[in-house]
Amino acid sequence: METVTILTPTYNRAHLLPKLYDSLCAQTSKDFCWIVVDDGSIDDTPRLIKKIAATAPFKVIGISKKNGGKHTAVNLGVKKIETPLTFIVDSDDRLTCEAVSLICSCHQKYKNNKTISGYCFLKGSAEGSILDGHFAEKESIGNYIDDRLNKNMWGDKAEVYYTHILQKFPFPEYQGEKFISEDIVWIQIALKYNIVQVDQQIYICDYLEDGLTQNGRKMKMSSPRGGKARAELLMAPRCSKRLRLKGALLYSVYSRILGEPFKMVVKSSPCKVFSALTYPMALYLKNRWEKEVGL
Repeated sequence: METVTILTPTYNRAHLLPKLYDSLCAQTSKDFCWIVVDDGSIDDTPRLIKKIAATAPFKVIGISKKNGGKHTAVNLGVKKIETPLTFIVDSDDRLTCEAVSLICSCHQKYKNNKTISGYCFLKGSAEGSILDGHFAEKESIGNYIDDRLNKNMWGDKAEVYYTHILQKFPFPEYQGEKFISEDIVWIQIALKYNIVQVDQQIYICDYLEDGLTQNGRKMKMSSPRGGKARAELLMAPRCSKRLRLKGALLYSVYSRILGEPFKMVVKSSPCKVFSALTYPMALYLKNRWEKEVGL
């Protein structure tokens, strides 16, 4: 069995998947397989995946499903994975040629440590500029909450998780909502496990105008139950006071989008005082966001 599964959720990205595929073919280690979950694409994605699978120098598995959002595609893919490690790689991105080799090397070093959930590397541009900064050390055992959220390091990193842990922490799915922030799972995992932080880029980002990153505000506004659930996690006691205040603010914003009154918002909040204090700002933000996205 391979060590790593590259998991790619995709929607109408037939024109971009070959670039990712080429970066997988260029890997110095082929100790991986590639699972592509097609989230209801209406372009040529299904035919392309079949064509790639027939000639690829590694195992390629294509899965098709009804459109439901990236997180639902990830959930379906994770259920099918049998390798020890899972690496979620977006269809509009690619990997450096040493990515799999570095992941496997790190896994050999730490695989018997039961306190960790996986390995976290850096994302950056093709030119080598790193997204949201470097880790403090070249290699260390850290924690997503302590070392990133509490230190205001919000940018994306390249997380490779143990498959059995991802299978224990699926993304919540809410009917009619097609977006949820990935860190709703990363936070839950960090409350129980640490992660190995490696200050080396293995992931090359290409943010597109029609991608989730560019359209985040509109997607979040249309998925308020997921946003509220994430905000509740940001109020966990392990999170810093600044982070809990932010969580309380966002909790009120999404609660108001759902039509919940002030008393219900405060009563249900894990940080009732913070939610009451930030409520006026939440009303302002809700109105401003609605104007920004044209609601």
